[in-house]
Amino acid sequence: MTARGHCILSHGFESGPDATKVTALAEVADRLGWSHERPDYTGFDARREAGRHGDVAARLGHLQTLAAARAARGPLVLAGSSLGAWISGRVSLQVPVRALFLMAPPVNLAAAHPLQAAEIPTVIIHGWGDELIPAADVVAWAAPRGDRLLLVDDDHRLSTHVETSAALFEALLSSLAP
Repeated sequence: MTARGHCILSHGFESGPDATKVTALAEVADRLGWSHERPDYTGFDARREAGRHGDVAARLGHLQTLAAARAARGPLVLAGSSLGAWISGRVSLQVPVRALFLMAPPVNLAAAHPLQAAEIPTVIIHGWGDELIPAADVVAWAAPRGDRLLLVDDDHRLSTHVETSAALFEALLSSLAP
C-alpha cells in the first residue's frame, strides 16, 4: 500500500524520538496510512557550547535536509513539540509542507528568533499553565494566522493531554485526505 503522505515528528529539547507525544502521533500516522519518522536530535541538544538550547542551527539543518528529501516524494506534514515545533515552523518556510502540528510552540524562543511558519493549515495545542511559554503569547501568534488552537489545562509537557494531542493530529491528517 502506498502511503498517503509522510510525517516528520520532532521531539522537544532534552527529550528523544521515543517521547510519549511523538510516539502517540506516530501511532496515529500508522493507523491512517501515513509513513513517518522521528529524527533523533539528542546529539544536537547535548552541544551546550552552541547555546542554551544546544545546537539549534544543526537541529534545524537536519530537519531541513530530511524534509526536502521527503517532500519531493509527496505530501509532507511536520509535527513537533516545543523546540521541535519551532524548527518545524522554520522548515515550513523553506520546504513544501502540506500542514503543521505544533505542541507547546515556543513562539518567542529568543527575541531575535521568534517562531515563523508558512501560511498553511496549522493546528496547535498548548497548556494554559505552560511555565515556559505563556498561553497569551501563543494566542497572539496564532490569531492573525487563523490557526486552529486548543488551550488545555496542562503545563509545558502536555503530559495529561497526550490522547487529546493524538486526536487533534488525527483530525488534521484526516482533513488532508486526497
